[in-house]
Amino acid sequence: MDITMTDSGSSSSRQGQVQVHFITNSPDVELPEGKRQLLVPTNVRRYGLSQILNSESMLDTPAPIPFDFLINGTFLRTTLEEYLTANGLSSETTLNLQYVRSLIPPLYEASFEHDDWVSCVDILSRSSVAGIWDGSEVVPGQERILSGSYDGLLRVWNKSGQSIATSASSSAGGHTSSIKSARFISPTQIASSGLDRTIRVWKYTEAEDHFSAELKPILELYGHKGSIDSIDVHGPSNRILSASADGTIGLWTTLKKSAPSAPAELLTSGPSAKRRKIATSTSTPQRGPLSTIKSHTSPVAAAIFNPLDATIAYSASQDHTARTFDLTTSSLVDTRTTSHPLLALTALPGISSQLLAAGTSARHITLLDPRISAQSTQVMTLRGHTNKIVSIAPDPESNYGLVSGSHDGTCRVWDLRSSRYGTKDEGGGLVGEAVYVVERESAKGGKRPVGGEGIKVFGVQWNKDVGIVSGGEDKMVQVNRGRGVTRPDTT
Repeated sequence: MDITMTDSGSSSSRQGQVQVHFITNSPDVELPEGKRQLLVPTNVRRYGLSQILNSESMLDTPAPIPFDFLINGTFLRTTLEEYLTANGLSSETTLNLQYVRSLIPPLYEASFEHDDWVSCVDILSRSSVAGIWDGSEVVPGQERILSGSYDGLLRVWNKSGQSIATSASSSAGGHTSSIKSARFISPTQIASSGLDRTIRVWKYTEAEDHFSAELKPILELYGHKGSIDSIDVHGPSNRILSASADGTIGLWTTLKKSAPSAPAELLTSGPSAKRRKIATSTSTPQRGPLSTIKSHTSPVAAAIFNPLDATIAYSASQDHTARTFDLTTSSLVDTRTTSHPLLALTALPGISSQLLAAGTSARHITLLDPRISAQSTQVMTLRGHTNKIVSIAPDPESNYGLVSGSHDGTCRVWDLRSSRYGTKDEGGGLVGEAVYVVERESAKGGKRPVGGEGIKVFGVQWNKDVGIVSGGEDKMVQVNRGRGVTRPDTT
């Protein structure tokens, strides 16, 4: 084969060469056995390799197919020569190049406007956790987006951007201050928490035409003495997990008959007590926590159920630690100490074992191995944000993708296969860089402030059926395409 067909042009004769072996998991673009081995210039990059594959003597595609290339499970982001040098390999080495169709950018799809800052979002669909738990499949076209706002109200939207339900005001049993976190427990139940130090459980009922709905408060939960900044839910066990600025983690039940009484001192004191006294609705049952775990020494930013075992919880705190708890005994199992305050947390399936992704105040994401037997605490660092990272969500269709929301005004999509060795200034180790940056559509056309002033992102979720949904300081719920972002879309 004539190697001068690559992007190296006439300079190819002056460059080194390396033997490559092309492999793929996609039968429709698989090369015949006799064409898989090839000698190529070492100065070639992804684009040049893609040109080679599409050429007449190789795949002979009617229209060029853009490809990405992986070596040992990591995307090639340099020339082959730079890869060989970085890994201490000679040009006598035969490189196995796995090729996959290039990924699809998370293109903008829609925005829905709020009256105030959007602090959190969640998604209900047939592929979402709440949709799967319930057992009754969510009908395609009836997916729902939940948002919580600094105005103290919840809103439920359809994919067309219509607000079909708004929660009650404080005088009718709603939150008395800003909402910080909200989750679907099931297609008919929602939980929310906020600055008023309460968790509220809502019954969600849609009209027959699905164009309107009602959010009715059915339970108020008291037990924290500070803002409840994050909650997680586990529908099958009717449990809620909370993280509070008071430094504690709360475990709650949504079943009012089995919930303990609410602490009397919290019903008669605190910032929302006065408002509760003058509230017109006092019929909502008030209950307390099943347990309150005191372990952290600073505000707890996030607490989540282990997706593989709901009797285990993980937490992240401004005290620089991520901790593991046994919820059956409310006991601390493990502590992982990092170098910075932790502000967000999610669990990832990982490539070989479960990982925790923690957003930091230092503008990066730390990937941790939660297993007690793990030899190394920190697995990888994801760098690229220019302000603190306050929300993280896993890719619903892969073991190696995630999205983060930051006060820099962006969401960033990461692929754990896209990594490099860190510089001395970065502390060495494996470093991942974002494969895509999702800008706020509300700021399009202008220059994005480095610190994200006016467009800070406060919450993000990723769902197979709806996409990447984010909310923030621009008072917008924004939807971006989510399919095919970290793996080719086969639908």
